[in-house]
Amino acid sequence: MGASLRALRALVLLAGFYLLGLILLGLLGLLDWAGMTWLHGALAGKLVIVSVVLAIPIVRGMFMLRTPTADPLPGVPVTEAREPVLWQAVREIAAQVGTRAPDEILLIDEVNAAVAEESRMLGLLPGTRRLYLGLPLMSGLDEMQLRSVLAHEMGHYANLDTRLTPLIARGRAQLIRTIGHFHDRADTKVAKERAKQEKRAEKRTAKGKKAKEVDTTGEGLTYRAMARIYTAYAKFYMRATLSGARRQELAADLAAVRVAGRDATASALRELNALGDAHDFYMGSYATLGVNAGLLPLPGQVFGGFRRLLDARSAQLDELRTELSTEPTSPYDSHPALAERVARIEALPDDGRAGQAARPSLELLSDADAAMAALEPAVLSPEALGLKRLDWPDLVHESMTLYVGQGSGEIREAVAAEGAGDGLAPLLDAVDADPQLRWRLAERFPTSEQAAAATGRAAREFARPAFRRILNQLVTTELTARGTARWQLSWSDSAGLAYPAGDFEDRLKAALDAAVADPCDTEPLRKLVLAP
Repeated sequence: MGASLRALRALVLLAGFYLLGLILLGLLGLLDWAGMTWLHGALAGKLVIVSVVLAIPIVRGMFMLRTPTADPLPGVPVTEAREPVLWQAVREIAAQVGTRAPDEILLIDEVNAAVAEESRMLGLLPGTRRLYLGLPLMSGLDEMQLRSVLAHEMGHYANLDTRLTPLIARGRAQLIRTIGHFHDRADTKVAKERAKQEKRAEKRTAKGKKAKEVDTTGEGLTYRAMARIYTAYAKFYMRATLSGARRQELAADLAAVRVAGRDATASALRELNALGDAHDFYMGSYATLGVNAGLLPLPGQVFGGFRRLLDARSAQLDELRTELSTEPTSPYDSHPALAERVARIEALPDDGRAGQAARPSLELLSDADAAMAALEPAVLSPEALGLKRLDWPDLVHESMTLYVGQGSGEIREAVAAEGAGDGLAPLLDAVDADPQLRWRLAERFPTSEQAAAATGRAAREFARPAFRRILNQLVTTELTARGTARWQLSWSDSAGLAYPAGDFEDRLKAALDAAVADPCDTEPLRKLVLAP
């Protein structure tokens, strides 16, 4: 569908909203006329009042004159003087697609690229074009893959998708606003009736009478009926506009193929599938690992560390690159399923551009590390920016030490409840005095139904590993406090505890085994962990 037909369709859908309002106003007016003709007195007047009250949300929705505008995404604007290579690449791609290049480029903190246009007069006149480009996205793509992504976004400009966005957004906003008005009025009416009935019930209760049950079933029905009418049109509107949006995505994919080639475009989409999940994992498990300990990575590493994770876990990400979701597209999805898009692209004829050598896309920036550092003040909160900054090894060690120590709190409470002192040494003293303490402590923590039902020797066998875990956590706290062990950063796996060189770890396992065995022997653990 050409841009003119899409614009016409958008206008017709918006006009349909106004037509629906006029029809409903006409029906309400006809109802008033019939009431004045066939009814008399208070009943006719009440009908007119109801009609006026129902008409108010319709009129308010129809005359929402200002088109909603989304706030720009937070990011770092980059000038052509600052990033000449990036700007040159964007201009080249825009020229290849056959459209005007963006007026602004902003670097953002998402695995995404997007375009926007501040068009005027409901999209009839062009406006400022803005390209949002995610640094995490660039961290995972090579230059040809990035050119494919940028060509896709320029395709939205060429197809006038961004020009029509305000027109479509206005219709959606007016429908949502009108539906909201009716629901608000219905809720208000229900609340007033509920308050009235509750007040009556209180008076009856005060007089010693049985209060009636509050029932607001019939309240606000007319408002909700009107809301359902608009909701039905809203569903039709959304399905129609979003089906167009999905076609626009497929058209933009073809623009990407023309510029970057079939294979680069398909691989970029596959990479996007992996990068999204990888970035979520990175932000939760690495970049913000120390936040609850009051720590952040060094400036530039909050986003810059993502490259290290991608390098270390490339093999693990291969599954996400190859196995795309085949979940059917919903009528309310703005994008086709990723598997469908990739399949369409890979089914195109070979264009002879397979295996093109390409540098990492971050090399399009004059200084990628400086860009990562500049992004932090633009997107992080003042509270986050005020946290202490550490390099990755120290951040991991201090964070994990604090969290493991906090996690030992429940263990300390259980030990104290059994009358033992705080810490590993007092616990070992108490166990030496009463070996049965081990099993009583284990019983204070959640266990399986089978373990809870066991008795005698079987119960001890279930309790033995539970007490071993208790001891191990206290040992870890003791070793890190003494500096004997240190939490170690790993980009390919979870953080691990690094013990002294040699056979320390084997000796620790043997000492823990001895402490939970029958008979109990805590001496190896004392010598290994508590000796000066």
